[in-house]
Amino acid sequence: MHAALHLEDWQAWSAAQASVAINSQHDISTNPGAAKLPAMLRRRLDEVGRATCEILKTLDPEASCPLIHASRHGDATHTLQMLEALAQGDPISPTRFSMSVHNAVLGVHSIASRHHRPLQALGACGHEFDALVCEARGYLTEGYPAVVIVFSEGPRPAAYQGHAEYPESPCAVGMRLTLDSGRKLLPHDVSQSARPTPLDVIAWLNADTPHLDGQQRWQLEER
Repeated sequence: MHAALHLEDWQAWSAAQASVAINSQHDISTNPGAAKLPAMLRRRLDEVGRATCEILKTLDPEASCPLIHASRHGDATHTLQMLEALAQGDPISPTRFSMSVHNAVLGVHSIASRHHRPLQALGACGHEFDALVCEARGYLTEGYPAVVIVFSEGPRPAAYQGHAEYPESPCAVGMRLTLDSGRKLLPHDVSQSARPTPLDVIAWLNADTPHLDGQQRWQLEER
C-alpha cells in the first residue's frame, strides 16, 4: 500500500483578486517580491509566470525540492500570436518562442534561484491536478523529503472563447507535499467527469471541505 501523501503548505494567486486565500499566510500577495527575479528574467514572464515563480520560491526557499508545474493550455496567447505571424509570413522571435514552451517558467525560476533539483512540466488534458499528485508521489517514494507542485492557467485568447476550458481569470496554486508532515491527502473515489482548474483547487483549500473532484476524488484529512 502506498504511504499517504501530506499537504504541508500551500500558496495561491489570482489576477482577479488582490487576495485569493482566506488565510493570508497562503496568499503570495502577502510576500511581495519573494522570488526576487532579476529584471532581465522578470520581463520575460507574464503575470502568471511571475506569480508561479513567487509561489515556487515561497514554498521552496532553499531550492531543495523537486518542482512540478502543470498547465492545461500553457502560454496560449503567445503561441497563437506566433502561429498568426507564421500564417502572414512574418518572422518569429526566438525569445518569444523559447518563452512559449511548457517548461519555460520552470527554466526561468531555476536560473534565478540556482535550483538544481529535478524539474518537470506537465499537461494532462484536464487531469493536471491528478498528474501533479501522481508525479509528486514518485519523487517522494524515491526519497525526497518534500515536493512542490504548481498548477497555473493564463489568460484565454479571444479566439479560444467557447472552444476551450479556462478558469474565470488567470490563476495559480502551489502545494508542498510530503509523506509525513501536514494534513493527509488521500484518493477517496473515482470521478471521470470533473476537470478541476487552479481556481477549483484554491476554492477547495480555502473552504476546508473534504473533497476535490478530479479524475480521482481527492480528500483532505479533517483537522
